[in-house]
Amino acid sequence: MRRRSVTRCDASRGWGVFLKAVLISAPLSGFVANDISALAQDADATPVLSIELNGAEPTERGCRLTFVVKNQLEQDIDRAAYEVALFGKDGLVKKLTALDFQAFPAGQTKVRQFDLADLDCGDLGRVLINGVTACEGADEDACMARLETAARGEIAFGR
Repeated sequence: MRRRSVTRCDASRGWGVFLKAVLISAPLSGFVANDISALAQDADATPVLSIELNGAEPTERGCRLTFVVKNQLEQDIDRAAYEVALFGKDGLVKKLTALDFQAFPAGQTKVRQFDLADLDCGDLGRVLINGVTACEGADEDACMARLETAARGEIAFGR
């Protein structure tokens, strides 16, 4: 029987290949684990209706508010309307009004604009969703309990 001897060079080369495989696969397995974890979190997330105050611009008659709405619920909303309180930068309520956002089809993003007469955009500090005045075609909590708000710019927006 003939024995095969392993030289030092062969052994170090073998370990080098092994270590490279471990070093390459370890970070990749972490990425896969992170991706799976993120997918699991997305699957567990409760679908929401999100409204973002995207901008405010002066008009001849007052202020135009622009909102971006994403209906991530599994159902259409035929009509949603909210009572909103508009606060000045001084913290005082300047106006209380209702905004009718109309329909929000499921899985879609819509842009809605509202022209508010006699309101100075430069003095607007906060927009507060005070309550729901209409929520048609969806379960009762869809328009408020599952509502998320966000704002771009200097004007605060929330509920």
